[in-house]
Amino acid sequence: MAAKAKVLSFGPLHYVDPEKLEQFTSTFDLHIIEPTDRPGTVALVAEAAKTSGPFDAAIIGMGNGRYELFNEELLGPLLPSLKIVACVNAGYSEFDLEWFTKNKVYVTNTLYAVAEPTADITVMLILNTLRDFSKFEKLVKTGSWRSVVKVPPTDPHGLLLGIVGMGKIGKHVAKKSQAFGMKVQYYNRNQIPAEEEKSLDVTYASLQDLLKTSDVVCVNCPLSESTKGMIGEAEIAMMKDGVFLINTGRGLIIDEKALIQGIWSGKIARAGLDVFDNEPNINPFFRENEKCIVQPHLGSFTNRAWKDAYFECMANIEGYFLKGKPISPVNTI
Repeated sequence: MAAKAKVLSFGPLHYVDPEKLEQFTSTFDLHIIEPTDRPGTVALVAEAAKTSGPFDAAIIGMGNGRYELFNEELLGPLLPSLKIVACVNAGYSEFDLEWFTKNKVYVTNTLYAVAEPTADITVMLILNTLRDFSKFEKLVKTGSWRSVVKVPPTDPHGLLLGIVGMGKIGKHVAKKSQAFGMKVQYYNRNQIPAEEEKSLDVTYASLQDLLKTSDVVCVNCPLSESTKGMIGEAEIAMMKDGVFLINTGRGLIIDEKALIQGIWSGKIARAGLDVFDNEPNINPFFRENEKCIVQPHLGSFTNRAWKDAYFECMANIEGYFLKGKPISPVNTI
């Protein structure tokens, strides 16, 4: 490169090793803005493009839910110099990929950074929904004790866990859940190789068979046009009475009205949810109903995940400018 490529980062690069950051900034001209809400961030990008541009690349950092979607309105001012947008997220449903592809801009995601931390919170939600730890914590903190609960909660040992989506997160969930004696079946768009099934000790099932036979149903697939609303009223009706339902994929994968009805009717014994429609302004039902174990989309909220995610973003930008192609593009130019 004759001159340093300019990179606009939406927020600082948290937890990145100083040596790695120094290496990156010796090659690229890094400019950082501090995103706010959607209107504020749109204005910041336009101002940065005008006063500090042109920018060749952008990094979409953690906490981006405040200002998504990623489209022409937000990133249009960076054209025509923009060549790549590297995002810390594993999912990319918030990107207008048609617009990026039309303008010959690569979009990249992270392949590894958030997989195991998201699997960890998935397993935590599985155990919490089965054992109802949140209820017992509230009892202790309000001066009661477990003696007021006459029916013991459910033990995970021997239960059949059905994983919807056997990607990197799903595979971690399979291995970790087996430490508690659970048996695992899975549904995936493409069946994984037989040797990998044997290594993971999992069996493949159709979505219908998985829903009909699993004691715990765990959604770990990414959001796409094909997965949006894939668990709806008909799918919940197929499930066992008293099923436990976990979602750490995306809120829109499970139809929210059907989910609420399933909980009200008792079809779903408890639900463990880290993702919701319209985050952070979630339906009050999930905050108020004791059958819902909820977390504020914490799958990637660890120091290690942040460090690794920014590392993957930098590696994608380095791959494009130094080797001609990013490492994990989600669109084809």
